[in-house]
Amino acid sequence: MVVLQVIGGGRMGEALVGGLVRAGTVPAGDVLVVEAAAARREELAGLLPGVRLAAEPVAAEGTIIAVKPGDVAAACAAVAAAGSGRVLSIAAGVTTAALEATLAAGTPVVRAMPNTPSLVGKGAAAIAPGTAATEEDLAWAESLLGAVGTVVRVSEAQLDAVTGLSGSGPAYVFLVAEALIDAGVLAGLPRPTSHQLAVQTLLGAATLLAESDEGPEALRAAVTSPGGTTAAGLRVLEQRGVRAALLDAVAAATERSRELGG
Repeated sequence: MVVLQVIGGGRMGEALVGGLVRAGTVPAGDVLVVEAAAARREELAGLLPGVRLAAEPVAAEGTIIAVKPGDVAAACAAVAAAGSGRVLSIAAGVTTAALEATLAAGTPVVRAMPNTPSLVGKGAAAIAPGTAATEEDLAWAESLLGAVGTVVRVSEAQLDAVTGLSGSGPAYVFLVAEALIDAGVLAGLPRPTSHQLAVQTLLGAATLLAESDEGPEALRAAVTSPGGTTAAGLRVLEQRGVRAALLDAVAAATERSRELGG
């Protein structure tokens, strides 16, 4: 029996498998990626050396569902027919109840909401248990997602807020990056220079925030001298409602997640 199979060989499935193998969480030979498209299986063979590939699910100790939401029901039905132990789903908006309804009765299910920085090993994911999931099942899910980033536990009702914050959050940051790059160009910098400085500024600020014992308020205050350039810039951001816009963006994405999941 396969130790772990991943249903779906898209970018997120590829990222998870690559992270698991690199971290030594699961040996490459113990992983099977199920991908229907022959061309993609060929591509994955080169990207994930040693990992097994197939077009259909097989009996497995554990399964990750990494397909598009519309394909989840069919994937779960195939997994149930083949036989599987615990299941981790990273399909957006698909509830544990919907997963459990299609899988074999009593299958432990954990639902997760990862984000795209998982592709570079810097993801943020939240997990929530289904009705049959135990502490051991949650720890298993944490070990898998932990190979590509940070994992937190939440109730399933909170996963919509997770979607609004960290699931959609990278897009908000990318929009900020675009604006900073354009602003640098407007201020007279060559675009390649502005791009390099903006990206490194975001990376450095995020790293400082992650590694510092101080919160964002203290770090912001430390770089804001009275009457200085940063204070002038922050005044404009507050006048234009940037903080309120971010609050509203997360709220809107959260509500949309609820609508899609309903």
